Amino acid sequence: MSAADMIDTPHDDHVHGHPAGETHGSFKGYMTGFLLSVVLTAIPFWLVMGDVLGSKPMTGFVVMGFAVVQIVVHMIYFLHMNTSAEGGWNMLALIFTLVLVVIALAGSLWVMHHMNGNMMPMSAHEMRNLP
Repeated sequence: MSAADMIDTPHDDHVHGHPAGETHGSFKGYMTGFLLSVVLTAIPFWLVMGDVLGSKPMTGFVVMGFAVVQIVVHMIYFLHMNTSAEGGWNMLALIFTLVLVVIALAGSLWVMHHMNGNMMPMSAHEMRNLP
């Protein structure tokens, strides 16, 4: 191997610090992610504003489902996370994100449920019985 073969040029194996074949994304990928994000925002907006499902708890669960799907869309199309890159670290990050989302959603629902039950205003009848 000659000295010229050992000199790395910036465009031989790496493109801006990334291995060959790995890119930041394409215009098509970004547009797909953008359109999915718009649709995944517009549908829950329509469900809430149009009172389509007729049940507030059901609407809330459907909106949260769309939110989880939108998080996954952002992770795939904008953060470029997949199962094969970087030795599984991206998959670990995806699992960690999903666990955090489940904890945040369950905790929010639990807090809102208990706040609704414990912070309701008193009726006139209950106010007369106060000391």
